[in-house]
Amino acid sequence: MNLSRLDLNLVVALRALLEERNVTRAGERIGLSQPAMSAALARLRRHFDDELLARTGNAYELTPLGVALRDRSATACDLLERVFSSQADFEPAAENREFTLLASDYGVAVFGAALARAVHQEAPGIRFTFQHPAPSVVENTATTLSTVDGLLMPHGVIDGFPAVDLHQDRWLCLVADDNPDVGHELTLDHLARLPWAVYQRPYDAPVARQLSMLGISPRVEVSVQTFQLLPHMVEGTRRVAMIQERLARKAVRAAAVRVLPCPFEAVPVQEALWWHPVHAQDAAHIWLRRKAAEVGATLTDHAPETSAAAPATTQTQTQT
Repeated sequence: MNLSRLDLNLVVALRALLEERNVTRAGERIGLSQPAMSAALARLRRHFDDELLARTGNAYELTPLGVALRDRSATACDLLERVFSSQADFEPAAENREFTLLASDYGVAVFGAALARAVHQEAPGIRFTFQHPAPSVVENTATTLSTVDGLLMPHGVIDGFPAVDLHQDRWLCLVADDNPDVGHELTLDHLARLPWAVYQRPYDAPVARQLSMLGISPRVEVSVQTFQLLPHMVEGTRRVAMIQERLARKAVRAAAVRVLPCPFEAVPVQEALWWHPVHAQDAAHIWLRRKAAEVGATLTDHAPETSAAAPATTQTQTQT
């Protein structure tokens, strides 16, 4: 395929046609007349040797190729927009720009909030949008990273892309204040016998990965989409959960739970900001990576004070 022979405006037209499934609405969306949009559709049909939009009664339906191209055209438009919005110079205090980062609730609560605070005074025109990554991020990492500014994720899930290391964290265990089975410490037998509440993201399931190495298959009763819900799923039950120490200090305050050391050497969390090489020379993105590293270093300098010998407690416990 010789890209120099292609009219890249057709990519924009293709996306509008496949998402609107109507020539008139697609034209209005991108500022083309109905005849011009019809001409674009004709060119696209010749190029792909496919109808793309097939009339069914009074409406249009996507052909199988049209369905496949719908998401691809959206990704291509996002990537082209980022390529052509790259800057040679970037002045944080004077810029007006939005950065989109993919992150779990852990990444947003622990690092994202700290990053937004650090940027608040230095660059008041900078905006952050945090989105939850889709499960397909592992299978389609390149495509996903090309359409956002970065992905907050620990090492060990993806590789092969540049990353900025941010901070370390460690895993702790949660049990209810009134759990009748657990005293002052957890044992491996507890982990094997008691039911679990887990974070359900299939490609980042710390419980399953870490316990499988010990020959333990957790009996999962509840799975949730955010780490911050885990304390509430443990409260008042016999369940066990694993949570990162930095988040535990924030999330357990509203639940009657105890935070205990794991009864095994859990692999620590090394959080990183992953990005696509397309951003390598973008001055704004270089600034973002530098600022992320600075904020990560600040978190490292202010490591949680919780130790294995003195596990963290909830506010309720401290008062009692």
